[in-house]
Amino acid sequence: MSTQDFDEEQQRYLKGVTAGLHIARGVPGMTGLTTGKRLRPDDFHSQARIRAQAMGGELTSQEEAKADLNPNDMWNEMVALANLGEYPKGDDVFLMKGRGMFYVAPNQDSYMCRLRMPGGIFSSHQFRAVADLAETYGGGYTHVTTRANLQIREIGPKDPVNVLMGLQDVGILNQGSGGDNVRNITGSPLAGIDPDELIDVTPYCRAMHHHIINHRELYGLPRKFNIAFDGGGRISALEGTNDIGFSAVMPKADGPLPRRPYFRMGLGGITGHQDFARDTGVMLKPEECVAVAHAVLHVFLASGDRTSRDKARLKYVLDRWGFDKFMREVQKKLPFTLRRYPLSRCETRAPVDKAGHVGIHDQIDDKQYVGVVLPVGRLTIPQMHGLADLADRHADSKMRTTVWQNLVLGNVKKSDMKALVAGIEKLGLHVNASPARTGMVACTGSFGCKFANAETKGNALELVDHLEDTLELDEPLNIHMTGCPNSCAQHYVGDIGLLGARVADPDADDPEEADQVDGFHVYIGGGYEDEQGIARELATAIPAVHLNAYLENLLGLYLDERHAGERFVAYARRQDIDELKARLAERSEKAGKAQRESEEKAYSEAEARADTPEAVKSERDDAATDEYDRSPDDADDNAQRTA
Repeated sequence: MSTQDFDEEQQRYLKGVTAGLHIARGVPGMTGLTTGKRLRPDDFHSQARIRAQAMGGELTSQEEAKADLNPNDMWNEMVALANLGEYPKGDDVFLMKGRGMFYVAPNQDSYMCRLRMPGGIFSSHQFRAVADLAETYGGGYTHVTTRANLQIREIGPKDPVNVLMGLQDVGILNQGSGGDNVRNITGSPLAGIDPDELIDVTPYCRAMHHHIINHRELYGLPRKFNIAFDGGGRISALEGTNDIGFSAVMPKADGPLPRRPYFRMGLGGITGHQDFARDTGVMLKPEECVAVAHAVLHVFLASGDRTSRDKARLKYVLDRWGFDKFMREVQKKLPFTLRRYPLSRCETRAPVDKAGHVGIHDQIDDKQYVGVVLPVGRLTIPQMHGLADLADRHADSKMRTTVWQNLVLGNVKKSDMKALVAGIEKLGLHVNASPARTGMVACTGSFGCKFANAETKGNALELVDHLEDTLELDEPLNIHMTGCPNSCAQHYVGDIGLLGARVADPDADDPEEADQVDGFHVYIGGGYEDEQGIARELATAIPAVHLNAYLENLLGLYLDERHAGERFVAYARRQDIDELKARLAERSEKAGKAQRESEEKAYSEAEARADTPEAVKSERDDAATDEYDRSPDDADDNAQRTA
């Protein structure tokens, strides 16, 4: 008799019994019989899977794939596929993400390669190398991402291994940059040059990066995992949107701790699920952060849900257990006692500068930095080489990518800034931008992502152009446009968040037979750091062709109604959503009525002009011309009659 002869409930029971037998027979670490044996890295994950099955759970297909073959061991399969010139199929599509290679069909029949660089700070040499790889094996461009990272797109079936070898040659290690792993470690983009920072987070981002790279058991987690370090300076690292967010703080002078920078640890940030990282009450010395993050990851890999992809992130362990139980489990894995300290005894973080990542600003050592505006993160190969050359000539040879999809060049002498800006503009890029362009963030969208419901980057640029032409915004404004609920562009933390959707074509003759086209849901009032909050839904299913006019109407109302110096986020949060909708509808109707009246007036004036002698003569002359120009035969007849 085979298991196919049992119904679903019986099969689930048998799997539980089998898992129990594994435990009884001494799977490493599962019974007291094996406490003296050192676990191998993969054993931690085997334990977690067996435990889930023993409780009657059904592993996801991704967990079964990882159990069959660790994504770190995919090299031979990748080489074989490349030699055949074939793309992966089935589980291999998922497993290759562990090496940063995403097969993104059907939107693009090619690979996208996601890099990893701690803190988003590349050397000019690495930046040039990425450009060369994108030119040789990719589509001739790169994207700066919302994790201060780079992507190479449009890689053909024969070249993923060539790209990975080229990256490793210059010290860019892609291991774990996709899949169920710890993604790129982000940090403050001005680390080390920010006059307002409490601590330079560069060494801690780097230490965390290499710790992950060298600990095999920290791969193959229940789901992806994000870690960020914020140094407390003028530009936020958006650490509150991460599974672990380390935030630099300074103890107040009247407390028991010495006046030196510490890190507060927040856990569970995942704004796509409407949750920021919450403070754990733990105060860490900087040198303790990596060890504590390691302990958090071990608790998560043992306890995260491996039976549901939707509930597998760290947030859901915290929701299920509560923070106290989770932190007790973390403490068990540490050789030192966690330091509890009230947040109220720490100095308040200085407000962030929402426009601090764009334009020219003073930094430490009487030097300056400049934030370069990129068109929603896109860079051409000549622009990448040009920026690297400028960084070598006028800056410190470091290319600082940011979560706002732009790039910062630092340590510039004031006497060199004019030449640097001229060089940037010669590349077709700029250092100054309107409030809307400064804060525009857009994910890849349907151009290259199968999950996206709408095209984003093109719609984002058209929206910015429209707002610049129609409104005079004078306060920083963050607009986050994301293609799907996965929220790579973090629409819930924008002043205005736009979530891609499929909507009925508004121009269809028959609404019931209308095709589905790009559209967006609109959210308002999101923010981060001192303005932290989740945006609220204002409108659903706005067709992309109507989006520009809708947001022009919304922001126009804001400009009319705001208090003196009031930012949009504050304006949005004091609104009753239903009342705001009503005022927007009224304003829209007035605008439409004014437009119709203007058109009718122009038409009436044209008719009035038609009754003047000059108009009558002009009309008679035009008619005569029309009479002669009907056809060659008519023209000959008219000529004979005239003769």
